[in-house]
Amino acid sequence: MTLVRVERLVKRFGSGTAVDGASFSIEEGRCVALLGPNGAGKTTTLKMLAGLLEPTEGDIVFRTEEPGNEGRPVRDIRRLIGFLPQYPAFFPWMSGREYLTFSGRLARLPKTEAKRRAEELLATVGLAEAAGRRIGGYSGGMKQRLGIAQALVHRPKLLLLDEPVSALDPIGRREVLDMIGRIRRETTVLFSTHVLHDAEDMCDDIIMMSKGKVAAAGTLEEIGRRFSEPVIRIRAETPLNESVERWRTFASVRSIEAEPGGRDVRLTVADLAEARAALWRDLGERGVPVVRFEAGRTTLEELFLKAVSG
Repeated sequence: MTLVRVERLVKRFGSGTAVDGASFSIEEGRCVALLGPNGAGKTTTLKMLAGLLEPTEGDIVFRTEEPGNEGRPVRDIRRLIGFLPQYPAFFPWMSGREYLTFSGRLARLPKTEAKRRAEELLATVGLAEAAGRRIGGYSGGMKQRLGIAQALVHRPKLLLLDEPVSALDPIGRREVLDMIGRIRRETTVLFSTHVLHDAEDMCDDIIMMSKGKVAAAGTLEEIGRRFSEPVIRIRAETPLNESVERWRTFASVRSIEAEPGGRDVRLTVADLAEARAALWRDLGERGVPVVRFEAGRTTLEELFLKAVSG
């Protein structure tokens, strides 16, 4: 079931356009990555979804499953949304327990329920032992996990995370990604990132943005079918300049990209099996010292670069 549908979304700031006609949908129970370079419009899109910015044009339609109102648009989306900004702010003099209880009360939970929910979430995000400590003494990873906990305190239908691991060290980053992996089993998640590996590792669907527009959207498999091409990557001990010129005449080779120095070459081919056999034969006959020979499909990074440049 479609949880939220975005149609022709536009956001202008003065003479500049941050989001330019973006359209996509998010299905319930999915984990979705919003991909794009800095300035692509990711944060502005998330803020409009969270109700923190008013769209200049377009529609954002959330739907509900409330008895008697199934499938109808929701006007007040605050109860459906949990949001963690890229740089969350905390009250450093509060303890983690106090902060989550306070967040629960702001979300209109009864006092007893807010306290119970705070304890439950502190355990969920691995902060039970630090619950009584002041937030000012938390590490970056601990603060990020606490921020996700506050976004979940009212049991939202959609959790929005803006670059949730961009400012963390490797340990904190892994902790937060593992936690998102657990949360996605119960809550629909949309998080923005420019780290393609995180999207490939965590998500069911991806939305690629470039210059305020949606360049591509769908499952990883759908994006792969649309943009993927068979490629062969070769690394040699010596420059491959002479080989490259010869390979350009091969019928199965479409294009060749050589790295500076000429020892690393990437070939886009028409037929993977045919090109692999021809290249292996050529390399063997000429005694080229090969360090690596990989035959496969374009990576998510290459798909992304092709989508946003197209």
